[in-house]
Amino acid sequence: MLVNNTFHYTYCTNIHGGENWEITLKNLEEFVPTVKKEVASNVPFGLGLRLSNKASEELQLGDNLVQFKNWLDTNGLYVFTMNGFPYGNFHNEVVKDMVHAPDWTTNNRVVYTKRLFDQLAFLLPDGQEGGISTSPISYKHWHTSEEDTEKVLEIGAKNLTSIVLHLTKVEKETGKYLHLDIEPEPDGMLENTLEFLSFYNQYLLPIAGEIIQSETGISKDKAEELIYRHITICYDVCHFSLAFEEPKDTFLALKKANIKVGKIQVSSALKIIFDNTKNGAIWQSLANFNEATYLHQVTEKVNGLVTVYNDLPIILEQKKKHTELRAHFHVPIFLEAFDNLLSTQDQILKVMEYLKADAISKHIEVETYTWEVLPENLKIPLDKSISRELKWLLQKF
Repeated sequence: MLVNNTFHYTYCTNIHGGENWEITLKNLEEFVPTVKKEVASNVPFGLGLRLSNKASEELQLGDNLVQFKNWLDTNGLYVFTMNGFPYGNFHNEVVKDMVHAPDWTTNNRVVYTKRLFDQLAFLLPDGQEGGISTSPISYKHWHTSEEDTEKVLEIGAKNLTSIVLHLTKVEKETGKYLHLDIEPEPDGMLENTLEFLSFYNQYLLPIAGEIIQSETGISKDKAEELIYRHITICYDVCHFSLAFEEPKDTFLALKKANIKVGKIQVSSALKIIFDNTKNGAIWQSLANFNEATYLHQVTEKVNGLVTVYNDLPIILEQKKKHTELRAHFHVPIFLEAFDNLLSTQDQILKVMEYLKADAISKHIEVETYTWEVLPENLKIPLDKSISRELKWLLQKF
């Protein structure tokens, strides 16, 4: 829905199962109208649509896409953003680092993303911009040498160039402005502001700029304008909290570099502040979050440097002395503290305050996708969970 005549506000439907189009649509039909009734009963409600590759392929068959558009229109719904990060199944099986596969060195990732954009262009209402969030090129631990890393970034930049050219073509044909929102996260090839800016300036701009000039005959400046227009960043609050970065610093650095924020994903990480009087209870509370489906990277900042442990079990096994840890576990955003643990909710509040002064992105998407693997004491019915989060954040605008 539109908030303050500026922000399109929704939740990401990766919270629902979506192995194929039939399951995806069934879950949308079950949950979305109920959520809309709770938070946007009298106004159109936007969706942050997540489609697996298989669901996207099946949506393209026959008149499925037209029927889906009709269903959206009938129910007062529209799609303005999509989550194109997870390519395969995202529920009921181990995901871990394979959430990055296939990465941006592969043609499969390119084909999937272009198809999503074509579907988004069809679904997006006239006069609105649309965006799709995506993987931060690859998973860092798959590429151990400096030579391999450089090769991955070069290939990634070349493949992103084909997206820029595709989106330029789509805009000319449909009049709809679309952007790809790269989403840094811990242990991604791009995991913080510095790495994102380095990739953009050292790889994407020169590589894509040269290819675009060659294929279109436009000037270097015009080529760079297209890159800046169509390749943006997805600022996931949880992920940047794990990097121990302040929102204002990141936003100002991006603005200085002329890079747009395509989407803000509102999410909250676990924050663990150790206290010698109850460390045993703190460790036990943290152990309750140890589950096998998703990667739960843990970060620590010591003497100005951030260390990333690539999954929660590593920390739980070591149980070394720490002052503060943060864990990648998109916990409910309305919780500031629970069960001997804290959250990075304060970072969400800082982002919302910044947006009041500078609306750097029109797309706001709540992304708490771990409901089914949360400890039992944090689980409530899914529709109520979604509505509660949306209502909580609405009060902060």
